[in-house]
Amino acid sequence: MPQDLEFNFLSENKSAGGDGRLIYSVSKISSEIKFILEESYPSVWVKGEISNYKLYNSGHAYFSLKDEESQIRAVKFSAAAELNFEPEDGMEVLVCGRVSSYPKRGDYQIIVQTMEPYGKGGLAEKFEKLKKKLEAEGLFDESAKKPLPLLVSKIGVVTSQDGAALRDILKVLDDLNANVEVLIYPVRVQGNEAEQEISRAIKYLNKNYASLDVLLVGRGGGSAEDLQAFNCESVARAVFNSSIPVISCVGHETDFTISDFAADLRAPTPSAAAETAVRGRSELKNKLAMFNDALSGAMNSKIEDAQAALERIVSSRTFLKPYIIYEDKISYIDGLGERIRLNFNRLINFKSEKLADISHKLGIISPLSVLKRGFCICSDLDGTVIKDSADIQTGQTVNVKLSRGNFTAEVKNNA
Repeated sequence: MPQDLEFNFLSENKSAGGDGRLIYSVSKISSEIKFILEESYPSVWVKGEISNYKLYNSGHAYFSLKDEESQIRAVKFSAAAELNFEPEDGMEVLVCGRVSSYPKRGDYQIIVQTMEPYGKGGLAEKFEKLKKKLEAEGLFDESAKKPLPLLVSKIGVVTSQDGAALRDILKVLDDLNANVEVLIYPVRVQGNEAEQEISRAIKYLNKNYASLDVLLVGRGGGSAEDLQAFNCESVARAVFNSSIPVISCVGHETDFTISDFAADLRAPTPSAAAETAVRGRSELKNKLAMFNDALSGAMNSKIEDAQAALERIVSSRTFLKPYIIYEDKISYIDGLGERIRLNFNRLINFKSEKLADISHKLGIISPLSVLKRGFCICSDLDGTVIKDSADIQTGQTVNVKLSRGNFTAEVKNNA
């Protein structure tokens, strides 16, 4: 602090306390600090990495500038209109502004007049470098990704036990009435220990709870620094090497981490991960419910049709007066018998006439009819018909058949 400024500051704020102590109100000390900062750093250039950048509808942007050890809040008024590039988390920038404080919150900040890109931020550069390395090794290949089981009954969750992500997952499973077992392995999801705890949890569950159908690994949203544990190589390799299918659910829909690329499936939020995990089960339950409704409807329709048919039968004339059935049949049988008798007689007459006609025709050509006209048949004693007188000799005995009877004769002359 400049010597003259220090003298004015002390002389103007000496307290009249009875015990000689110098006493300030909070507002007074805050305004003095604001004055000192603005007087000491009216214009300063600062290089740092953007974190938690937010552009409001007013056009003002609020963010932090950080390096490996410290960070400072920053505000750029009218940023939307003045900047010729799109600031984003992880981008390294060079800003010029004055250092001040915000007394209501007790924070000090830099009010930025100008800002320009300085180069990629350390986190973003590290992210891209690791992503290219693992991609070249095949950790992101679609062919290596395991499909989720159709029916999930056991789910493992690797996340903070105090975070909103776990509450969201359990709420979705409860709302969907998923009826699944949930095994929670609580871990830190940010900080120096988070990387080791997350990778250890995935390995432990694979070794000791291999019957789990799926693992949900993630956390709620946050800054790039908050999500850094899921951008670590050991976590990505643990996710890739997991025998249990892994759904990565880190941050909000716009957040992407290395573990998202290495996982078998990426869900935009923890809630979406829970819904995706039991989607097959829910869809099957919905289909079974639909089939049950359809089957019940079809059965009810069949029962109603059968009841209607039964009512028609019960109220029918035949059911009420069953003797009508055999009375009608008796009359039918009587008529049928009469028709059979008439048809049989006609058939007999037809066949008789046919037989008489054939007999008449056979009679015309029969040898007997020739004999009736005065002819006879002569044969030797062996029965051979004699057709030529040369075939017999004088004194030979022959048989003679007449129209009525026959006799034996001796040949006297065979001329």
